[in-house]
Amino acid sequence: MLSNACKYAIRAMIYLGIHTDETKKIGVKIIAEDLETPYAFLAKLLQKLASDKLISSAKGPRGGFYLNDTDKKRAIWDVVKCIDGTEKFEGCFLGLSKCNDINPCPVHHIVSPFKKSILKDFRDKNIHDLVREIKENGTVISLKEFDI
Repeated sequence: MLSNACKYAIRAMIYLGIHTDETKKIGVKIIAEDLETPYAFLAKLLQKLASDKLISSAKGPRGGFYLNDTDKKRAIWDVVKCIDGTEKFEGCFLGLSKCNDINPCPVHHIVSPFKKSILKDFRDKNIHDLVREIKENGTVISLKEFDI
C-alpha cells in the first residue's frame, strides 16, 4: 500500500528518532548505510522531509539531519502525506472514480474497514511512539545486523 519511497522515509525518521537530537546530527551517508537504502534516493527523500518541516537539518561540518522534539511528535500520516499523498487511502481500491459507502465497488466493504484502521493508526502513532516501542519490544528497522 505504501511506496518504497514512503517506507524508506518512515524508516529514516524512526532511525533519526532513535539516534539524533538537536546536539547530535547524522549525515545521509551513514543513515543510508545503516538502513541499507540507496544513498541518492534517500538523500532526496530527506531533503523533501526537511523542506516540508518534518525533520530538521543543519549545514556545515557538524551538520546533518536530526529530529527535534516537535519533529518526534509528527504522525506517520504526516510522512505518508508528504511522500505518497493521500490518494491510496481516499481512493477506490479498484480505481473506480465514484466508489464510496453509498455506491460501493465489489470489494469496498472488504477493503474500507482495513483502510480506515490503518489510517487511524497512522494518524494516532507518532515517531516518538514508534521509537519507544522499538526500544521496549526490540523490533527492527534494518536487517543489517542479522545473518540472513
